[in-house]
Amino acid sequence: MVLDAVLFMVLGISVYTDLKHKKIFNAVLAPAAVAALLGNFYLSGIAGGLVSLEGMILGMLLLLLPFAMGGMGGGDVKLMAVVGAFKGPGFVWNAFLYSAIVGGIFALAAMAAEGKILFRLRSAFLTLMSFFGFVPRGLNLLDAKPESSPSLPYAIAIAAGTLLAYLWAR
Repeated sequence: MVLDAVLFMVLGISVYTDLKHKKIFNAVLAPAAVAALLGNFYLSGIAGGLVSLEGMILGMLLLLLPFAMGGMGGGDVKLMAVVGAFKGPGFVWNAFLYSAIVGGIFALAAMAAEGKILFRLRSAFLTLMSFFGFVPRGLNLLDAKPESSPSLPYAIAIAAGTLLAYLWAR
């Protein structure tokens, strides 16, 4: 129960700093990861420590590809790793899925607010079609790129997804 309280405190701080500074600070995440690993080891022995470590690794791996593609920052990856360190691999998988759903809803809402949802859906469709080799002649996928979109503070999605996973795990 204490570890859960610490996790939600870390999530709250991370949401605040992501909104205010567009950054999730290592000064919050590193001590949280250590506390999660040591706390799980203390409460459940070596088995608990290993589950914590597995969760941390899985949490990091789940967001590594989106990070490598430039879709999110390193703080988001490390925050998901911290969630995994506190709760283990099964939980972080569910938190990841719920976070992806929440993040997708936020992204659609942001595109709708920009008035560019149809353009973005068209671009995604054409990109998918080109991936499979179905590009109409004369179509340049780089034409008419919109101005850059505002970044979304993904810590909100991670916090909401973690809360949903926590509530539905009961």
